[in-house]
Amino acid sequence: MTTQVLLTTDFKDIQLANRGKVRDIYDLGKNLMIVATDRISAFDVVLPNGIPHKGRVLTQISAHWFKTLEGNLTDHMVTTDLENFPGLPRDVARALSGRAMIVKKAKLLPVECIVRGYLSGSGWNEYQEKGSICGINLPPGLRESSKLETPIFTPSTKAEMGQHDENIDFAATVKILGETMAGELRSLSIRVYQQAATLAKKRGIIIADTKFEFGLDEGGKLMIIDEVLTPDSSRFWPLDGYAPGGPQKSFDKQFVRDYLLSIRWDKKPPAPTLPEDVVQKTSEKYREVYERLTGKVLET
Repeated sequence: MTTQVLLTTDFKDIQLANRGKVRDIYDLGKNLMIVATDRISAFDVVLPNGIPHKGRVLTQISAHWFKTLEGNLTDHMVTTDLENFPGLPRDVARALSGRAMIVKKAKLLPVECIVRGYLSGSGWNEYQEKGSICGINLPPGLRESSKLETPIFTPSTKAEMGQHDENIDFAATVKILGETMAGELRSLSIRVYQQAATLAKKRGIIIADTKFEFGLDEGGKLMIIDEVLTPDSSRFWPLDGYAPGGPQKSFDKQFVRDYLLSIRWDKKPPAPTLPEDVVQKTSEKYREVYERLTGKVLET
């Protein structure tokens, strides 16, 4: 029997500000409420069926990392305790328990900050073609899933929904953001990745790469926003069994991507419906990585 999934939200008492690939965002005045639904996207297209528990995993993993890394970076999280947040209708708080976060408003910076510690995905494809990623030359002879000597910063532009993000080099990032801000984002992204990767490895998980988003608060201060170090924004591999030279087992949505590649979908809307076994296996992977990373059972 399929576990009920939440694909969309609609509350008459609060204002919907935006509906993204996975998140519904509500304007609460001074703050926003970010709701992680169970929608899943692949190749920048939202699939028709959702993944049970996915939204709760995304919200609770992000909250875990914001708390764990507190003091090392400024983030936008205010609370995940919806029932005690002033002014939020009780029925909304109950309906979204475990899958929504109240955050500070921010001015979004138009660059996605990707850090790679291992050679995989589009980075591996680009390395095979050019011997570099985003203008960063890498040593010859690396294999798929090889650990890089040091993590690299490989940013991309932020595309509209349905469009593909475009990888850019650091010079292009400087043109968009200015030299000071670009440099700050690069150093902060790499530092946070390294801290998280060290902690995750102790839990038996390799963070192969990850994507951060940043914004400016009302005072112009830089802070990390959106989700952070989740299975949607990162590649998570089990440490046991890691072997460079090919693809790795994963806890992220690579399982869904692999299925879609196997049926030779053209990566254009409409996306195909996922089979039930792919849905359930993906749900299990999301829950397992949460429980491995946090040492807790998922709150459902």
